[in-house]
Amino acid sequence: MLNNPTIDLLRDLGLHGMAAAFQNLQIQPEARSLEHGEWLALLIESEVTTRRQKRFEARARAARLRHDAQVENVDFRAARGLDRNLFLKLAGCDFIRQHHNLLLIGPAGVGKSWLACALGHQACREDFSVAYHRVPRLFATLGLARGDGRYGRLLKALAKPDLLILDDWGPEKLSDEQRRDLLEIIEDRYACRSTLVTSQIPVDHWYDIIGNPTIADAILDRLVHNAYRIELSGDSMRKQRPMQPEAAATA
Repeated sequence: MLNNPTIDLLRDLGLHGMAAAFQNLQIQPEARSLEHGEWLALLIESEVTTRRQKRFEARARAARLRHDAQVENVDFRAARGLDRNLFLKLAGCDFIRQHHNLLLIGPAGVGKSWLACALGHQACREDFSVAYHRVPRLFATLGLARGDGRYGRLLKALAKPDLLILDDWGPEKLSDEQRRDLLEIIEDRYACRSTLVTSQIPVDHWYDIIGNPTIADAILDRLVHNAYRIELSGDSMRKQRPMQPEAAATA
């Protein structure tokens, strides 16, 4: 059997998972007893797994998540009021499929950003597109884009991801430009994409942060009414010893 030419041909066709599996099967004595259909099934399974992994890696790079966080490493023992059942339900990503939003509220250091990134990481695994932005930097970027002609393109980019993570909103009141930017972002995503917001400020005070009553009504109606809420409390996890994977990167 022309093993090397076959492997080279698979690689030339972009079937790298099948090529690796073919090469691996060739050196396994027990593989000789497999039927042709079983060989083919193993090759296809390897190709599918390889492609899924590559898609995940590409989505994870594009997401630019602040923390390398995974759902498996969430510390449910920490005294911060995290509902294990609700969080694991959200980790199934049905809220993204249903275009619902998620609000993660709590004081500094209880892990809001880390938990948001863990959900973002899981969403990438579920083959959803994800984008992460810290709100203060995003507003600064939008302000610059308004002056150099990139504003429209940036808004379109913010509208596309299946999950948009807006991290660390507040406590400063929004300027007129910032509240209009936020309205544009939320309006473009309403009922067709999911938005995850983290904030130290209770949702009841968001109206005051936005400032303009009319715009505040429009933003909160679109953002809050179909949103899940996780409200955390307690001391900063940064003070905990020994340091857990999550505690070392909380925000």
